[in-house]
Amino acid sequence: MTEKGILNKNRRWRSIFFNLLMTGGIILMFLLSIDLLVEGLQYFGGDTAQSILKITSNPFIGLFIGILATALVQSSSMTISMMVAMVASGAIELTNAIPIVMGANIGTTLTSNIVSLSFITRKKEFRRAISTSTSHAFFNILVTIILFPLEYKFGLLSGLATEITSNFSAVYDTNASNHLMASHSATPFGHWLAGFIDNYTVILILAVLMLFGSIKLFSRKIYQLLIDSKRNQYESFVFSSTLRAFSWGTILTGAVQSSSVTTSLAVPVVAIGKVNLKRAFPYILGANIGTTITAFLASLFKTDAAISLAFVHLLFNAIGVFIFLPFPFIRRLPVFLAGELGKATLQNRLIGFIYIILTFFLIPFILITISR
Repeated sequence: MTEKGILNKNRRWRSIFFNLLMTGGIILMFLLSIDLLVEGLQYFGGDTAQSILKITSNPFIGLFIGILATALVQSSSMTISMMVAMVASGAIELTNAIPIVMGANIGTTLTSNIVSLSFITRKKEFRRAISTSTSHAFFNILVTIILFPLEYKFGLLSGLATEITSNFSAVYDTNASNHLMASHSATPFGHWLAGFIDNYTVILILAVLMLFGSIKLFSRKIYQLLIDSKRNQYESFVFSSTLRAFSWGTILTGAVQSSSVTTSLAVPVVAIGKVNLKRAFPYILGANIGTTITAFLASLFKTDAAISLAFVHLLFNAIGVFIFLPFPFIRRLPVFLAGELGKATLQNRLIGFIYIILTFFLIPFILITISR
């Protein structure tokens, strides 16, 4: 091997080591931010805790809080991670957090809708772009319409998640002498750091900044490593079949920890006509499964209720995929609704703006106010 070849090889190894080190550091920052959130929330007085419980006791308010909060931060990962921390700290009940998680699944689709607006000057491309972005929203809205009343009336998701968690905990207890999850809501270092700061306002501000920063940094880093270098071949190796599109949507979103990022990638591909919406839709469903990994990371070494919420997030998306993916005639429904909205947008591009403002901001805000 030539001297130049050896230098290039060394550079590659150094680059791999640096990327692994940086990725590991970002994950540790994410986990520490959850610990600080849990610790900071435990400093709240009884009156504050009661206020949170009172507001979220109305499941309809919880649903619209999830939509509005996620639309504002443009990250369901952040909203759901905060819910995991709040459940772990006891600031909110598991059953009260579930509607917020459902709302977060709807709110996260705002990002791809914003991406579709970049095609607004080109009518046909804008129609395809808005159809793609809204198909994700319509899927989550339809799944919520199905599962919200079942959870409200029968406790379907909370019951299943609690049962799965209890079985998971029993297995863990059998094979481990020290079950951290059953007895601690934060790691020792997170507990020590919170005690060192000793100011819950500072702790919470620091935790939120670290949480938001770690999610954004991780998404950007993994995007650069896995996707950015292969953008030219993206549509050919991702959308060649239904199963492949679904699998890649799951894998890429699980790696990036952001369905907003991966679904937004599909928007321009469909907009310019390289892939049609029917082929892209299974990829969007896969993204919904992949995004659930963040909640499980956030629930590591937390209470059983926090782990149950992570399972709720997985069950919500998995049941939705099971309803829509295997049956083409059902799968066509969100695609059809998105297509109709796309056609209406082709006639008047203002409809796209109205849809975004109403769905993600105005309707949730009005309904929260009315429900209260």
